[in-house]
Amino acid sequence: MAATPGQTGDAVVTRRSFPTRVVPPVELPASTSFLAGEAATRLGWNGVVLPEVTMLGRKVCVVAKLRTDVHAERIAVGFGPVTDRATVATWTWPEFAVLAPEPAAEIVGVLAVARHWRTAMASAVPFARYGDAALVLPASAVMSRDYVDNCLPRARDCGIAIVSADEDAVVTRDLEGESERLTLPEDAVSRWMNEMVYEQLLASYDLPVA
Repeated sequence: MAATPGQTGDAVVTRRSFPTRVVPPVELPASTSFLAGEAATRLGWNGVVLPEVTMLGRKVCVVAKLRTDVHAERIAVGFGPVTDRATVATWTWPEFAVLAPEPAAEIVGVLAVARHWRTAMASAVPFARYGDAALVLPASAVMSRDYVDNCLPRARDCGIAIVSADEDAVVTRDLEGESERLTLPEDAVSRWMNEMVYEQLLASYDLPVA
């Protein structure tokens, strides 16, 4: 007689299923915009906390101020924000530098809000080359050996601050940023970033573009 499924000859093969341990995903305790605002306050960053935007392929929230005098001058000559990256890159060329407008935004700092430190770190590092940057993480993400052994040393090396938010969205500074770290001088990338932030600032203030 042919063996039926689950049988080998006269022996019955019993298959047991073991429950799989399900680890709930780490969630942010509040919206990105709320956590960014609370983090900026905790860090002492005074400025407008702009909505999350994708720049340089990373999602970040920028804290910035409008340079009202420069904005007034640019409006007077009809020179609003220029967000075309190729165009802005020409402003650093010697022959065009004298014609380039002044940066109309003052970037106070850049916040990367994420559920895991690796994601936040990847988002913040490119901006830490130009100024202050910080990670905003749920408290559960900072309670691991991986965070202590790998995140903290990298954040210190890059001069990046870390803020954590508990389940009630109360934020605490976990690591001070390094204000005297080496930063890059103004270049085509930082000029383009400034124009992107300038456009966001005008939208937040509901001010005329030109």
